[in-house]
Amino acid sequence: MLIPGIVISALTFPGVIVHEMAHQLFCRLSKVAVLDVRYFQLKNPSGYVIHEVPKKSWQNILIGIGPFIINTLVGAVIASGASIPVFKFDSPDIFDIILIWLGVSIAMHSFPSTGDAANIWKSVKDPSTPILVKILTAPLVGLIYLCALGSVVWLDLLYGIAVALLIPNVLISLVA
Repeated sequence: MLIPGIVISALTFPGVIVHEMAHQLFCRLSKVAVLDVRYFQLKNPSGYVIHEVPKKSWQNILIGIGPFIINTLVGAVIASGASIPVFKFDSPDIFDIILIWLGVSIAMHSFPSTGDAANIWKSVKDPSTPILVKILTAPLVGLIYLCALGSVVWLDLLYGIAVALLIPNVLISLVA
């Protein structure tokens, strides 16, 4: 089923906002100046963070993968309070449904964009990047591109559902 990206972005706007906030957060943490931010807009791109060119390759890599870390964690935490009752008690209320939508929409925007991957790849190719960083980061860039391609077949949605619904329940099952 082909649904325009703008519609997906509108339906999952919290994920777009958290994605851009994660980029901005990692800019701040790595001391890279942010020049402009658009957390959400109803056009392509649905959000962006423009920042100065990082002086070190590790800064660029962190800024690029920041949304994967933040969106995954935030999506799982927000949805966990609702996904457990849905799976264990099978009686969701409207608040549970809203929390699950919020968690899934945030988690499904975890994947860095192809633009993020291009920026990370530029850092990997930089001669000043240490060889260990290149070895660890090169497969990550390939994975980012695969995930971007997978979005055509709803891999981002499947990831969001797994993070928001399955992970909290697996963790509870391990602990309980």
